[in-house]
Amino acid sequence: MSRHTPLHTDLYQLTMTLGYLRQGMAETPVVCEAFVRRLPPRRAFLLAAGLASIVDYLRELHFTTAQLDYLASLDVFHHQLGDPQLRRRLLELRFEGDLWAMPEGTVAFANEPLLRVEAPLWQAQLVETALLSLLNHATAVASKAARIVAAARGASVMEFGTRRTNIDAAVQAARAAYLAGCVGTSNVEAGMRYGIPVHGTMAHMWTMVHDSEPAAFDSYLATYPHRATLLVDTYDTIDGTRRACVAARAHGNREALAAVRVDSELFDADGRPTGICRRVRQILDQEGFGHTRIVVSDDLNEDRITTLLEADEPIDSFGVGTELVTSKDAPALGGVYKVVWVGGRRGRPVLKLSPGKVTFPGAHQVWRRHNEDGTIASDLLALTDEEPPGRALLQPILRRGQLVAPDEELCDLHRLRQRAREQMARLPQRTILGHEPALTVTPSTRLQQLQAQATANSGPRAPAGRSGMKQRNLAEQRGEI
Repeated sequence: MSRHTPLHTDLYQLTMTLGYLRQGMAETPVVCEAFVRRLPPRRAFLLAAGLASIVDYLRELHFTTAQLDYLASLDVFHHQLGDPQLRRRLLELRFEGDLWAMPEGTVAFANEPLLRVEAPLWQAQLVETALLSLLNHATAVASKAARIVAAARGASVMEFGTRRTNIDAAVQAARAAYLAGCVGTSNVEAGMRYGIPVHGTMAHMWTMVHDSEPAAFDSYLATYPHRATLLVDTYDTIDGTRRACVAARAHGNREALAAVRVDSELFDADGRPTGICRRVRQILDQEGFGHTRIVVSDDLNEDRITTLLEADEPIDSFGVGTELVTSKDAPALGGVYKVVWVGGRRGRPVLKLSPGKVTFPGAHQVWRRHNEDGTIASDLLALTDEEPPGRALLQPILRRGQLVAPDEELCDLHRLRQRAREQMARLPQRTILGHEPALTVTPSTRLQQLQAQATANSGPRAPAGRSGMKQRNLAEQRGEI
């Protein structure tokens, strides 16, 4: 169930929404699309996520009397919300539009619509901020997580970042990370809500409140005698590893020590691997704990993981927190939501021509073709009435506000996770950790023609409401794509 309300938005969405209602424009059909103009630095692709939350939000969208009373207390709305008919219209709000979207776990690129909304103008406007918030955050985290998982080269990755982000955002970050390939999360709420495996062990505080490290290990193993993970670097990593072995042996069960965790000393002051994990592995093997796994954390990201593995550090699992849940190197995805068509079947295409922010007019579909080896060959951005070769990426999710997509496409996280794995396998592997887009999206010939026509019609002689737009050479627009 969504916890988001119509007030989870920017004020100007509400001023425009009420303006459309007052001016008799509210029921004008429009098409809006959400997309990313250009990939963030160090991103070769995006991994679409957040759709389930968006669907929950749209299906449960409504105003309460208390919310309208609050809005009426604001000077900007005091006069408008004094109108009983307008208040009734708002209280009766239910999303009545269509939603098309790339299913979660789909690989995407710049200028491809991740979702398309076809709805009455006032509703399409009202939902913009919430849709972008849910889409941008989840997609940013999933895209980052997919890079980190790829860097781990088959070693497992756990999401450990709850304390580094907002308490609510942390749950969605855990879901996005699991979708992208992480094996689990430390966030217990995410585990309960979405069925994600939860992972965790002791912290340094456990060791520090005991009289000694051996006492801390004995106490923890007595409490959790089956497959425990001991944190061995509170004082000295090598001594801590030996003491963990002694404690497990004293409990008469070597299997009890499932893993040791190293949370520091992975790199020297110059950022070079110290070899600490090789020394830990030697001790474990010498003491008869060849089965015990090595788990590491310590401000990890895809670059640091790559460096450790290239140094042949024998690491079985990575715990990644801050860098993952904040997508630290690209924390703001920059997805936008723009109107592309106004007026239904007999309406008109619209576009934005501001320098650096040009949009394509018309409602769009993305068609993907693959090479013989299954990797992605090309993406074509086309109008919705075109049917070029390939596979259409945008799928119908809601029709007239009602769910038409199979429920498992939204709720079966394991199914979505499998799709993400298959999609990542279709990217050329050399591009996944690259800094340049793995693919250049091409506009169809008809779309280019419509772009040129709409650009010409948006000049100084255009009807009122479209004047003042700046023209931009189509070649430059193609360059953006």
